[in-house]
Amino acid sequence: MIPRLRGWHEKYDAAGLTIVGVHTPEFFWEKPYDKVVAATKRLGVRYPVVQDNDSAIWRRFGVWAWPTAVLVDRKGIVRYQHIGEGAYDETESLIQRLLAEKE
Repeated sequence: MIPRLRGWHEKYDAAGLTIVGVHTPEFFWEKPYDKVVAATKRLGVRYPVVQDNDSAIWRRFGVWAWPTAVLVDRKGIVRYQHIGEGAYDETESLIQRLLAEKE
């Protein structure tokens, strides 16, 4: 998933796509900020990543599995959710459609 997110960030950032990674740790040793920073550097992640140590973001979006992609339109409406790897062409197609929509 991360390679696709990196690619979409590079390809669509200038068109208005905002990617925000959400790190929701499974284990206590995954919670420290410095470990998240180190991982984003190691993985070449250039989009923002927020820590969700108490799973508040997960609960807000009804996420229950890693990875989950959620696409939110310009009005803040969730338009798509995909759980797991795959469906990359479908996701990218919707990214393109959402970017083309007028506000």
